[in-house]
Amino acid sequence: MRTEQQALTTSLAGAVTLAVLGTVFGLASGSSAILFDGVFSMVDALMSVVSIAVVRLITRSTAVGLSRRFGRGFWHFEPMVLVANALILVTVMTYALVESVLSVLDGGRDIELGLAIVYAAVVLVITLTIGLLEHRANRRIGSAIVAMDVKGWLMAGGVTGALLVAFVVGVLIDGTRFEAATPYIDPVVLIVVAVVLVPVPLATLRRALSEVALVTPVALQDEAEGVAAEVVASEGFVSSKVYAAQIGRSRQVEVLFLVPEGEAPRPLEEWDDIRTRVVDALRGDDPNHWITVAFTTRPHLTSPERCSPVGSPPPRTTSA
Repeated sequence: MRTEQQALTTSLAGAVTLAVLGTVFGLASGSSAILFDGVFSMVDALMSVVSIAVVRLITRSTAVGLSRRFGRGFWHFEPMVLVANALILVTVMTYALVESVLSVLDGGRDIELGLAIVYAAVVLVITLTIGLLEHRANRRIGSAIVAMDVKGWLMAGGVTGALLVAFVVGVLIDGTRFEAATPYIDPVVLIVVAVVLVPVPLATLRRALSEVALVTPVALQDEAEGVAAEVVASEGFVSSKVYAAQIGRSRQVEVLFLVPEGEAPRPLEEWDDIRTRVVDALRGDDPNHWITVAFTTRPHLTSPERCSPVGSPPPRTTSA
């Protein structure tokens, strides 16, 4: 897996396989926990399809230019997908938790432990293999969507591992004085798994919502202000103002420099050189970052709603 799309396509194939296995074995064994595993994989498969589509949009926008209808790019779809994915996972886990509690109160459920153990062993190998392969690939790719997908696979592996342990315990206590606890194994283990794993998508949900809401990351703001301060000091400007946000993989940064009134005109190439310094420092070689640099001599224009047009030269300092 060398690209983001390859990683997500592999994940999609694995998720579809597990969804089928979970449904078939869940119905055959009578295990709600296995059915939950299948539903979990089905949700993962659906979100993988959406994620692949978003990745293709983002890749195309940076490769061949932005669409006229999406002049600011497609990066904002990435945190939206993460929000949807996390919300669905939380919903599925909450439903499983409620159903399991009701099952315990109703006396538990009898399941076919032999089939359940076979399913759990096979699926555990598949989930951990795909999750580890994606994790290794994402060290190079660095995708938030793939990272969320890796968490999904590891969560699925945790669910399956817990199921395997529980089902083996059920076989071991069969025919002993603890046999009466067997019907409670399936719902109890699902309760434990749901409670333990719910915080994982919640953390992703919190971060993705902050990106949707354009909450400024402190580290990005500090970095951009540091770059702007260096330019102010070296060029003799009055001050600078920075507006920043992280939207998926894209850094959205606007830097506005306040230039002294009456300063001697400079060639336009010099202003372009300053812009290039700022853009290179904040964007580097990453085409996903959107960096805007503007200049003005009027302090009241430093507010975001009255900022000078993108890329415009300072009104009183450019050469003819």
